[in-house]
Amino acid sequence: MIKVERHGAFNVNSVGLERLPFPLSFSVREADGSWMISAAAAQAGELIDVLTRTASDTVVVVNLATNSFLDEEYQQWRPSLIAAEQGVDCTVHPVGTWASDSIDLGEEFLVMHRDSLSRFLSSNWSPYELSLVDVPTGATPEQLDELALVIGTAAVDEPVLPRLDGSRFWFSGHDDCYLAVESTDPAIPSSVLGRLLALLAGSALTGDGGASSVRVPEPDGALSEQLIAESPHWIGVVGTASETTVTVELSAQSQRWHLGQQLPERADYRAMLDLAHGVWHLAPAES
Repeated sequence: MIKVERHGAFNVNSVGLERLPFPLSFSVREADGSWMISAAAAQAGELIDVLTRTASDTVVVVNLATNSFLDEEYQQWRPSLIAAEQGVDCTVHPVGTWASDSIDLGEEFLVMHRDSLSRFLSSNWSPYELSLVDVPTGATPEQLDELALVIGTAAVDEPVLPRLDGSRFWFSGHDDCYLAVESTDPAIPSSVLGRLLALLAGSALTGDGGASSVRVPEPDGALSEQLIAESPHWIGVVGTASETTVTVELSAQSQRWHLGQQLPERADYRAMLDLAHGVWHLAPAES
């Protein structure tokens, strides 16, 4: 069971001037031993436990941007000050001003235990840009400099983990909505898709007039694995929602969906959350 709150990504984001509900989007591909995922909509805090299940104990916050912590001149606090405010113990590694040329690098890294991320990302603030990567415990300053060089020079959609010895996951989140994940764990794609389905279903129960938060089950791995086996690209929207059931209409795509593209008119599958029994069912949409 996961907790879905009213201010989650699916509720705070919308599409177009009509403010249509934001769809679930999911794409995955394999490259050089990494599984690379592009998806929406989720905030980092809604996914971090999934991403770090098989990660190394040490995680580095390599980039952070937020409007939640600003000084009297409306400049963002340094990440280390934000960590201190959140009561998170970490080590600061200065990178330097050269990093400002890379959208995925800040001028200082925060090195912390992976279990500290949930406290760091607690729901009283929100980063609109966040990049994380795990590293072997005891990474030296020289290794962190090498990490900065690899990430800072990587091309868009290029896997970075093959160039980072001992790293198992990379996360980059944007606008509290869009996310890119790279992982060496073959179970991560189905886990991320399952979490997104649960978040979308929960958002239908916490919208206008709904509860401030709900607890919903995630689908078992077989459901997500079946979808990924049929197509690497999916779009999902809420079909119906009641006190007992939520349905998600899922459409397979030929390529990754981008904001501004028309949503599909036909669904291929219907995922139904049975709230009374706490289980998910998947069936062809026409059945």
